[in-house]
Amino acid sequence: MARTIMVTGATDGIGFETARVLLANGARVLVHGRTAAKAGAAVKRLAVAGGDPWPVSGDLSRMREVIGLAAQVREKTDTLDVLVNNAGVYTARRELTDDGFELTMAVNHFAHFLLTRLLEPALAATAGSRVVNVSSMTHQSGSLDPADLTFASAWSPYGAYSNSKLANLLFTRELARRVADSGRVTNALHPGVIGTKLLRAGFALGGAPVTEGAKTSVYLATSEAGGRANGKYFVDCRETPPARQARDDALAARLWAESERLLAPFL
Repeated sequence: MARTIMVTGATDGIGFETARVLLANGARVLVHGRTAAKAGAAVKRLAVAGGDPWPVSGDLSRMREVIGLAAQVREKTDTLDVLVNNAGVYTARRELTDDGFELTMAVNHFAHFLLTRLLEPALAATAGSRVVNVSSMTHQSGSLDPADLTFASAWSPYGAYSNSKLANLLFTRELARRVADSGRVTNALHPGVIGTKLLRAGFALGGAPVTEGAKTSVYLATSEAGGRANGKYFVDCRETPPARQARDDALAARLWAESERLLAPFL
């Protein structure tokens, strides 16, 4: 039976390539885009190569749309083998969303935390299901204070991004602890320095092709090794120790509790 896999931010860049490879490997892929038009256009491009892509949409900066996105997924499937939390942004100025979240953290952390929680029944209904979180080596520069997740005391584009990527790893660590006895797993990865629009906009750099950037996501979503590891961080398809602050269990628990408190109106 074909595996059902959802990829957020799958309309371009690493996410699109991840969806393309998963489809080529025989998976049914839910292709997420910020709008229905973007998701539909991506599905048309992906369908040319065959496979079974399904469009789903929602603006990850708006938590009500994340709720709507989860509802679309549940309408299409009762089970979910893999959730790939891939979408991400890098912003040039500090901006608060309508929900009161700092924009970088809203998309890169809070939306994926909420989506994962809302899709818990579908993940729990699938033996050996996996959550794959796309983080970054920039987490090494992160220094997260759960009491100030809008970065009101200090904000910079790189600081917000690196903190959001640290949050991805801390979320991975705590989620792994919580599902450890269920046979389900969650892992995180650095995709590499890849020539995406995020890299060009945020760092004014080129990089490796997206075919390279998708490899570790696909590995964690489909390989036997990816199904055995839990709470780990991978670079180039190899388990790698993350920075010290990403291994702080107390900080991971605090971030989970604060995220849950701030997202309570949407859970």
